[in-house]
Amino acid sequence: MALRFHWSLSQAGDPWRKTQAPSAQSGVPDLAAQIALCRLAEQSGVESLLLAFSFARPDPIVLASAIGAATESVTLMVACRSGVLSPALFVQQVNTVAALTGGRISVNIVAGHSPHEHGYYGDFLPHDERYERTREFLAVCGAFWRRQGEVEHHGRYYQIEKGRLGTPFVSSRRTAPEIYLSGNSPQAEAVAIEHADVLLRYPDTPEKLRPRVLPIVERGTAVGLRLALLIRPTREEARADAASLLAIAREKAGTTRKEFVGKTDSVAFRSTLALAEGGESSWLTPWLWTGLVPFLGEMCVVGSAADVAGALLELGDAGISHFLFSGWPDEREMRTFGAEVVPRVRQLEAAPEAAAAAPAPARSQGL
Repeated sequence: MALRFHWSLSQAGDPWRKTQAPSAQSGVPDLAAQIALCRLAEQSGVESLLLAFSFARPDPIVLASAIGAATESVTLMVACRSGVLSPALFVQQVNTVAALTGGRISVNIVAGHSPHEHGYYGDFLPHDERYERTREFLAVCGAFWRRQGEVEHHGRYYQIEKGRLGTPFVSSRRTAPEIYLSGNSPQAEAVAIEHADVLLRYPDTPEKLRPRVLPIVERGTAVGLRLALLIRPTREEARADAASLLAIAREKAGTTRKEFVGKTDSVAFRSTLALAEGGESSWLTPWLWTGLVPFLGEMCVVGSAADVAGALLELGDAGISHFLFSGWPDEREMRTFGAEVVPRVRQLEAAPEAAAAAPAPARSQGL
């Protein structure tokens, strides 16, 4: 299976957004910058852009409609939380965007990570129960997308009687959107296996990912990783720029991420932060760097284009088939990724014996 590449739209126009407290972030989109990044993605081998959900962001469905009208081929991955709106309304919204864009919409389901923010929307369920509700939410959505008659659902969280929608999912390739479910917890894995096409989780070393990932893949659900990229002409330049980036991020972020840690109940973020702060080195592998996690929340693949291509294929061997990227700034990393990494990956996918014979990068001793 060829590796599939996605990108986060969250930072378009503001690469240091994540260093700001959510209360200081603007929910007014920089539409021109976001459209420009989507158009660049169309030229760079990136198939979809994630439109995140947060009280500090614009509504992703409305934003997807605007961006879809200004782009040609890229898919918009809209985030949704099951506690915010009814599944019937959500399906109607997704199907409407599909009709307007020729099916260029997919869905990122997020059970949630910040109890205080859930309260803004009138949602007060604890972590595990949010996943139970998400399971029911996706069951109802699936019934509407199958279009096998009126939808009847009488569950703990949702009641649907003789449900029908006049707007079908319009696409020449699918009868329903691809569903990406985010999370690292056992609850997330279980719901993804039942209802999602892809489980999106945070990274770890290939050796530690393999036993967690392969049982999920064997049951028919793909697995993807959220990662940042830092690609430079040489490994040495990449490490030097990583050190400079860390200094800037530390200064800009201050205590913002630590404040978030005190409020979140996200297993994904807490486990990732534990990896970043609990090891002897900030390098989990020769290319996987945790240095930015406390400040920007992302693990980063660092190296030359050849290093990054090799890293992605190594993760592919561990069962990973999707990658959701970000960068600082996104435009620079996406251009380099499309011009130098994607061709290498596709060439090595077509000649796996060459990939197996390629030398592994030497382990970094830190920055």
